[in-house]
Amino acid sequence: MSEQKSLLIELGTEELPVKALPGLAQAFFDGVITALEKRGVGFQRGDAKPLYTPRRLAVLLPAVDVEQPEQKSEVLGPYLNIALDANGEPTKALQGFASKAGIDWQQLERTTDGKGERFVHRATKPGARTAELLPEVISEALAGMPIPKPMRWGDHDYAFARPVHWLVVLLGKDVVDAGVLGVRSDRMSRGHRFEHDKPVWIGNPGEYVDALRASKVLVDAEERRARVVAEVQQAAAKAGGSARITDDNLEQVVCLTEWPSAVLCSFEVAFLAVPQEALIETMEINQKFFPVLNDGGKLTEHFIGIANIESQNVAEVRKGYERVIRPRFSDAKFFFDEDLKQGLVAMGDGLKTVTYQAKLGSVADKVARVAALAEHIAPLVGADAAQARRAAELSKNDLQSRMVNEFPELQGIAGRHYAKAAGEDSGIALAIDEAYQPRFAGDDIALSPLGKVLAIAERLDTLAGGFAAGLKPTGNKDPFALRRNALGLARTIIESGFNLDLRALLARANAGFAERNVQADASELFDFILDRLRGYYTDKGVPATHFNAVAELKPASLYDFDTRLDAIGTFATLPEAEALAAANKRINNILKKADIAIPAGEDRALLSEPAESALAEAVEAALGDTDEALHKHDYVRVLNRLALLRPQVDAFFDNVMVNAEDPAIRANRLALLKRLADRFRAVAAIEHLSA
Repeated sequence: MSEQKSLLIELGTEELPVKALPGLAQAFFDGVITALEKRGVGFQRGDAKPLYTPRRLAVLLPAVDVEQPEQKSEVLGPYLNIALDANGEPTKALQGFASKAGIDWQQLERTTDGKGERFVHRATKPGARTAELLPEVISEALAGMPIPKPMRWGDHDYAFARPVHWLVVLLGKDVVDAGVLGVRSDRMSRGHRFEHDKPVWIGNPGEYVDALRASKVLVDAEERRARVVAEVQQAAAKAGGSARITDDNLEQVVCLTEWPSAVLCSFEVAFLAVPQEALIETMEINQKFFPVLNDGGKLTEHFIGIANIESQNVAEVRKGYERVIRPRFSDAKFFFDEDLKQGLVAMGDGLKTVTYQAKLGSVADKVARVAALAEHIAPLVGADAAQARRAAELSKNDLQSRMVNEFPELQGIAGRHYAKAAGEDSGIALAIDEAYQPRFAGDDIALSPLGKVLAIAERLDTLAGGFAAGLKPTGNKDPFALRRNALGLARTIIESGFNLDLRALLARANAGFAERNVQADASELFDFILDRLRGYYTDKGVPATHFNAVAELKPASLYDFDTRLDAIGTFATLPEAEALAAANKRINNILKKADIAIPAGEDRALLSEPAESALAEAVEAALGDTDEALHKHDYVRVLNRLALLRPQVDAFFDNVMVNAEDPAIRANRLALLKRLADRFRAVAAIEHLSA
């Protein structure tokens, strides 16, 4: 085994882009690994991972071979009939090949392939020292990094995400001479810009993480993350609450700091009269602060800022954080107060002048269509039709509010607050907010009955309108977010357990555009929605074969679709499933090839073989046993009962020739098989389960 030494590569820069930092670090790490593998340099990765802070990208590997293995090469030369003349002397072709290889032709070896015997030059040379390869390894890794907007500095031709200031390359205790992006390698790293503004000696790679920690730099992002969480939680506990820590906010704070330190702050209690979502939005998005919530999940007057230093004067840092947030909170309070003066109902007056889409009319037109849909859907799912209409009529009014104009993410949320302030029913106010759910991937659907109705009606109109206006998604283009709306619609129907006829609802939504002389292809739109479900069920672990078995039938009810899918999952676990799926596939193939008319049912007088008589009796009994279950959509019971037919189905195909010469007998047997296939198909196309 080759001698191994630890390897450290650290690239020091100006502050790197926050959101891009983890990806840049991973790309640099992967690039170094790939470049080493490409050159055959062995290494032990162990638990190595990308190390990074806002000012550096680093790769630390515990053990790397100090040299490549022997490099073997094989170059094929001319065949003997070309290489040697009639006297066995080398031709110009062979002499040229030998000369290029740098040896006498008589030193060449011979090999044989499918075309005959030929000359070959085989050579072995010592592997290069890893230290000699590292400069090109680093350059190759840097060149492969995804940097959308490279920055140039000075009068140089090279560019990177940010200006580069230092480079550390150590193989064991030795500095590897390398130069990239205008800097030469050294063993001197740099500590915290303010807490330890001086060079940091790195004796060997194993000392790197500890040496930087002693210099107030946590180069391991996971260690920084854990420190942030611990300090934020501790500070929140001091305030008597708990911190709201979202993944996105936490990740950005980690990428902004090298030595994070929590600072507990507060703001005037009067600001809590503003919808807490607006205050939280300001704290998290604009300032990367962590709000503090009480036991009931409500916002308190406390928040936590993360400094990149351990300040000797925390009070001044606190004042700075509190000062920077106050103007935004004041604006939010002003917007909220002014909106309350206007009132939610009055806000809706301006919707007539706001174009929703050129072919689809104004936002007020959309509201009218959604209101009609909501009023129709509500009684179908046990909700109040009048309340559904009222919620829909108010659902877009907050788009005219000052608050939503400043905080677009508060659409619906602001409407809920304004509806409550206007004395609207609490269910109506909540529905205005819930109509937007799910707002993003993984978000919950609406919880209240009215919220669900409004969410369904809103998406039906958006989808039908989008298709009617010719805005179907193409490639990555989806201007009306129709894919997201389709999935949101499907999820709301399925997860709510609403047994709604989607085809009928799409037709009703489509009818809302009749006066505008635009129409969606309802069948195409239905298929589009079904296709969104493919990914939804894949994420739930449903095999594609199960999905295809149900999707082929295109049930009008998505809840019924889900019920059938559950039944298929249960059926697939039965020992009879595979054989029956294969038999069903065979039956369908036979029926497709039938060249005669198939009767509606079999004639018992034409059943001549014992196996076909037995199958006919078994099918008749199974149909009688499953009629009620099928009517009640108890698909598990239906398939479990049909699974008992396997012995008779197997015996039929073993002993009966379907395509008998007598046309009457052949038609009779086809009729029997069709009755069986139709009952299976009343649940799903189970032939998809057959390999």
